[in-house]
Amino acid sequence: MSSRRLITASERSKLEPFVVATGDASPRDQRDLMERPFFSLAKARRTTPILYQAGDVRVEVYAALEFGMATIWDADVLIWAASQIVEAENLGFKTSRFLRFTPYQLLTAIGRQTGSRDYKLLKCALARLQSTVIRTTIRNGEHWRRHQFSWINEWEECTTRDGRVEGMEFVLPDWFYRGIVDRSLVLTIDPAYFRLTGGIERWLYRVARKHAGRQPRGWLFELAHLHEKSGSLAKLADFAFDLRRISARQPLPGYRLRVERDGRREMLRILPAGLSTGPVDIAVNAVGTSGVPAIGTSGVRLSGLRECKPQLTLWPENTIPGLNLESNSESNSCCWPARSADKRVCGPNFEPSQRQPSLPFSRKPGGKR
Repeated sequence: MSSRRLITASERSKLEPFVVATGDASPRDQRDLMERPFFSLAKARRTTPILYQAGDVRVEVYAALEFGMATIWDADVLIWAASQIVEAENLGFKTSRFLRFTPYQLLTAIGRQTGSRDYKLLKCALARLQSTVIRTTIRNGEHWRRHQFSWINEWEECTTRDGRVEGMEFVLPDWFYRGIVDRSLVLTIDPAYFRLTGGIERWLYRVARKHAGRQPRGWLFELAHLHEKSGSLAKLADFAFDLRRISARQPLPGYRLRVERDGRREMLRILPAGLSTGPVDIAVNAVGTSGVPAIGTSGVRLSGLRECKPQLTLWPENTIPGLNLESNSESNSCCWPARSADKRVCGPNFEPSQRQPSLPFSRKPGGKR
């Protein structure tokens, strides 16, 4: 019997690398990821899949037992990648699913520290993003039923002989990349988003940005509907309790929250704030979350609403270029009740860098290896 082995060539050998030169780009998020439950909202390891259906749109997310499901904090890597690609496209550079960068660029851009622990956490995030499997019918072709992929196809770190990391590479899935280069599927987000520490409040900001946008009257959600959209494993009562606490603190940059009642139904109204000074795409003063004690919710783990430590950001809050006009027209076509369509089926070594390391590659975006 032949001992020949099937060797699959790396995708990187077939793709032109997109070398991230500066890391300085306005944060942008992909619309599909903002309104559907693609990530775990808990910091604790989650292996229970997300099985969600809204009309003919289906989302399934499966986690590897060893790594757990990719979290909404891990999604910062995707936001950063989307931001870099869109920024380069705006400047006329050729982009690719194959990104080459330094960890320092990524970490500082998403407001993280750059100590050894943060580099370890980054690698764990990449492992979860690669091992999490997504199946979805979103943006499928006419004759295709569903698309299965991982958030990162492959990734690798480039080190020196003494073990110091000089660069990283990863390859994004085609589904995600196509959702970025199509500008109608991308929305700018407030840089203060990265300072939100709680999983639910991060998710809630993305929902607010996607649905409420700049509409003067905002958007109204029934709490039960939000619970279904979140993919959270918490009980509805506990989830609603967390939303009330978040509404009391008002941590979302650019949005105000208000709990309302209509008979026995409890709803959350999301209103854009600061419209008199400009849309949310422009800088919005962040409402701080510092000093917030951990919030206990009976029956579930802490929701991550902990004290927020100051973090770094490379983005001046008043230099976001170019308005990204609202693209949630189909969501805005009906305000409330929104429960009709959606229905859920079930339910972190490097030495810390003191200066930015230089890329061991060409610094021209889209250049050859």
